[in-house]
Amino acid sequence: MIILAVESSCDETSVAVVRDGREVLSNVINSQIEIHKVYGGVVPEIASRRHIEVIDAVAQEAMKNAGIEQNELDAVAVTYAPGLIGALLVGTSWAKGFAYAANLPLVPVHHIKAHICANFIQNPLLTPPFVCLVASGGHSHIVLVRDYTEFEVLARTRDDAAGEAFDKIARILGLGYPGGPLVDRLAKEGNPDAVQFPRVRFPDGCLDFSFSGVKTAVMNYTHNLEQRGESWDRADVAASFQKAVVDVLCSHTLEAAKRMGITKIALAGGVACNSALRAQMKAQAEELGYTLDYPAPVLCTDNAAMVGCAGYYEFLKGTRADLHLNARASMELV
Repeated sequence: MIILAVESSCDETSVAVVRDGREVLSNVINSQIEIHKVYGGVVPEIASRRHIEVIDAVAQEAMKNAGIEQNELDAVAVTYAPGLIGALLVGTSWAKGFAYAANLPLVPVHHIKAHICANFIQNPLLTPPFVCLVASGGHSHIVLVRDYTEFEVLARTRDDAAGEAFDKIARILGLGYPGGPLVDRLAKEGNPDAVQFPRVRFPDGCLDFSFSGVKTAVMNYTHNLEQRGESWDRADVAASFQKAVVDVLCSHTLEAAKRMGITKIALAGGVACNSALRAQMKAQAEELGYTLDYPAPVLCTDNAAMVGCAGYYEFLKGTRADLHLNARASMELV
């Protein structure tokens, strides 16, 4: 089965061609990072307009790279929620038009499910059930993957997502955008134990996340030193902040797996590229006798290959959409 997949939930316009859910024939990504750098973050209206400008060319390139003609396609899959509503509308509208013109079934895909499914592309032998940490600029979830289309949220952030916190700290440190990779790079030069920033654990045993406190703690720490005319080491602050976030992500995810009796762990989302998170999660998982999977960096960021994988399993389940399919800015993972 060959699926044309479309992703436009934020600032990447991506179209991919995926065979049988796990074989990526092409995965073209047009990134807007350079456009949004000057603003220090994604500007939704600019992102939407850029999607409109490039989506046709991206789709043509994906088809060409895959060596596939339109009549060889079996379905069209598209991310329709959650994300920036204007950006989602571009991809959803384009996918509906293409599916209608080509007389192909249309498969709606949930963005977080797609991130999780990136692990199936990376590891063809991976099968459910497993526990997956989904951490990105907009999401921080611990998900029990019961089956290819059955998911249960075990924990989520109550305020900021992990990736959002990284971007805010990068701004405080004067690193620029996108913040996650820049903080990760700087942290390698610092002492992760230089400053003890808080780790939030809720007293009721809930494994939800909260990163607003550590973000505020970093802000107060740097401002107080500046007001007293004292210097501080940017690398130490970056490393200490990163360790505080990674400690929480790892401990909560592994505790969730323990409670569910699951020995397979996976990572997904942009923050899954973080080198400290990968290293610490791997070391702690091995100590417990757990296995760990995570996608290659290109599959951690927003891309259409993961949408094609998720769309394949939704197609097999019988999930279809008609031309009334609409984009949704928010949607629970069910």
